[in-house]
Amino acid sequence: MPIYEYKCENGHVFDVMQKLSEDPLTTCVECGAPVRKVLHPVNIAFKGSGFYSTDYKGGSQKSEPVKNGEKKEGATDKKDSSTEKTIGKQD
Repeated sequence: MPIYEYKCENGHVFDVMQKLSEDPLTTCVECGAPVRKVLHPVNIAFKGSGFYSTDYKGGSQKSEPVKNGEKKEGATDKKDSSTEKTIGKQD
């Protein structure tokens, strides 16, 4: 059974254990003034992978785009021998 917090117009705050099917209280247990339920935000904890922007889905990492003229770290220059041969030939 859930515990509900109530607050009356005179400032009394009290907790009541009620079934979900029960009607909410309408009067204060201390002074008889009208009451309202006090609502609190619920704490949520996301656990596991896939909840953060730093997590990668599917295990593959996206590569960062390379700007014109810049080399990525660890990149090497590889020349394509087929383009050199066709450029070197002139009719």
